[in-house]
Amino acid sequence: PEQATATVELRGGLAIDAATVRVGAADVGQGTHLAMRQIAAAALSLAPEHITMITDDSSEAPNAGSASASRLTLMAGRAVHDAAQEALRLWNEEEERPAIATVQFRPPATTPLDPVTGAGVPNYCYGYVAQAVEVEVNTLTGQVQVLRIISAHDVGRAINRQQVEAQIEGCLAQALGYALLEHFQVRDGRVLTPHFSTYLLPTVLDMPTEIVPIILEEADPNGPFGARGMSEMALVPLAPAIASAIHDATGAWLSQQPMTPERVLAAIEAVGNT
Repeated sequence: PEQATATVELRGGLAIDAATVRVGAADVGQGTHLAMRQIAAAALSLAPEHITMITDDSSEAPNAGSASASRLTLMAGRAVHDAAQEALRLWNEEEERPAIATVQFRPPATTPLDPVTGAGVPNYCYGYVAQAVEVEVNTLTGQVQVLRIISAHDVGRAINRQQVEAQIEGCLAQALGYALLEHFQVRDGRVLTPHFSTYLLPTVLDMPTEIVPIILEEADPNGPFGARGMSEMALVPLAPAIASAIHDATGAWLSQQPMTPERVLAAIEAVGNT
């Protein structure tokens, strides 16, 4: 079953001097470890620099599950938050020195949708995002240039606002590749695009001149301080947003990714022939 476990240890004399957080949550560039540190610091009213993180040693750090499905901030973050609260209780009420607490967080049970009414709780958390784009389409070459992206996200609570904005921008770069450039081709079991000269990735020159991240905060009932995962949300709507913008500019609809110049030209010509 879905779970995340964390251990928090508090040390000091009359007051808490330092804390150690043990949580097996992988950071692959998305900033998980800093988020866990900030969650613990807020829960303990302790400066972040007084918190030691142990995350990469499975003999010490309990399992918090995979770095996938935008789950770590909510799942591991909630485990860290609850372990910090329990350690704080042991420190204050039981006067334990050091105070050590291990907590496993499991999300609320889900229920299938009723086939008649549609009522139910099939998932314990949802991500919410809306995007709008402005594009320029060269009708002679089929080249599409994305000029501006507005990406609005309800993140529940932004644990680290700078990291959230950076995550949005990074996701948009990846999503732009999916939408316009990355075309993995195979014929008779052989890869036809084995190099970066044939399998194209977006560079800084392909990115829009303006990205506007909008962060909304409607607290999630299960997340730490109301936070919910958002890492992958920006990936989802960009391709359909670009397709809609191309249609608005040319009248042509594209139903395949990537929306290469050849496909864009073919779609424009199909509109002209109808």
